[in-house]
Amino acid sequence: MALEDFRADAMRCTRCAYCKWIPFDHVKSWKYAKGCPSIEAGKFHSYSAGGRLVTALSLMDGRSTVTPAVEDSVFKCTMCGLCDVSCKLCRYDMEPLAAMSELRATLVEDGHVPAQVEPILKSLRTEFNMLQKPRAERGNWAKELGLKDLSKEQAEVVFHAGCRYSFDGDLGHVAKASVKILKQAGLDFGIMGENESCCGGRAHTMGHRKDMHTRATHNLTAWKKAGVKTIVTPCSDCYHAFKRLYASTEGSEIQVLHMVEIVDQLLKDGKLKLTKAVNKKVTYHDPCHLGRQGEPFVAWNGVEKKIFGQAVAYEPARPRYNGAFGIYEAPRNILKAIPGLQFVEMERIKESAWCCGSGGGCKETYPDFALSTANQRLDEAQSTGADAIVSACPWCERNFLDANQEGASKLEVLDIIALVEQAL
Repeated sequence: MALEDFRADAMRCTRCAYCKWIPFDHVKSWKYAKGCPSIEAGKFHSYSAGGRLVTALSLMDGRSTVTPAVEDSVFKCTMCGLCDVSCKLCRYDMEPLAAMSELRATLVEDGHVPAQVEPILKSLRTEFNMLQKPRAERGNWAKELGLKDLSKEQAEVVFHAGCRYSFDGDLGHVAKASVKILKQAGLDFGIMGENESCCGGRAHTMGHRKDMHTRATHNLTAWKKAGVKTIVTPCSDCYHAFKRLYASTEGSEIQVLHMVEIVDQLLKDGKLKLTKAVNKKVTYHDPCHLGRQGEPFVAWNGVEKKIFGQAVAYEPARPRYNGAFGIYEAPRNILKAIPGLQFVEMERIKESAWCCGSGGGCKETYPDFALSTANQRLDEAQSTGADAIVSACPWCERNFLDANQEGASKLEVLDIIALVEQAL
């Protein structure tokens, strides 16, 4: 698509400001009513979805140019999708998140790339990961586990650890815990080892779509050669890339499952027993890419029409991604099944969850903004009286861990799969 394809969205925006708040019927207090980290940091309309639509329209009409201030407003956004959820509660004819993604991609194509991401993109293109680590070390976490190497063998299921779990020393144990659970369930699976490649999802949210396409082509080709029909990943960013981006841009029909879906089903089927007590009080953080952006892609080839030249209608009905059908219950079912665990909810949950702050390249480009956003989430988590914040995304967990070092939070940061391993 092109930015011009979103002219109607820019024209239809009524500047109602819903995009700045969580859905109003989800508001429980003034303190935790805000929804957009970008407008909270920028304190100016151009840092909201509505403001970026104004910017896009101005650029399309040639009334303005891309200045450093425009670059800042476009890139200082985690692309979390909360604005999209809030907008679609009262509108059905707008796609603010898709429009912002197109605006960002347009700037990138025109050469406006934040200097901070250049070494990260170089690493992606040469070492196939976003953490600037040697490609040869990607499979080190699994060297002693005796797993099938699907670059040489065949299996219908591939376990994809992802960049963060593969290289982050504080989080690598989650990949091992996942493998332990999959083995206990008797699943026949393998890994790509050092031949595993980044999903490309973060590059896409940064506006670098060609890099995502290159990674997708690499992965899909490797999986096809290995006979893979199902991908299992503990990473929410990878899940979103495989489930939504590959399906929508590459036409992929491969089955994609997050580890929380696997564990939830194993518990329901009685194939996994959690018997050890974990005496903690925890709250759960919904990752954006597993939650509101975790809905499956549905292809649509219809047309837009107007009734009496006014009301917009779609034939056939167009999919409405409003975040309601993300992966919300599986992680909560798991937490409730752990003996001794006390589970409490924050105010902003599920499709209304406050972003961790690391998405959209912000952790790399605007680290202070990313940490400030994480600290606000940790403050909300602490308000529940919890001892720990649990999530199912390594990027969220990394940002929370970093915020803990910088801020006053005393919360333990846990991955839900590692918590399950404690209860086995």
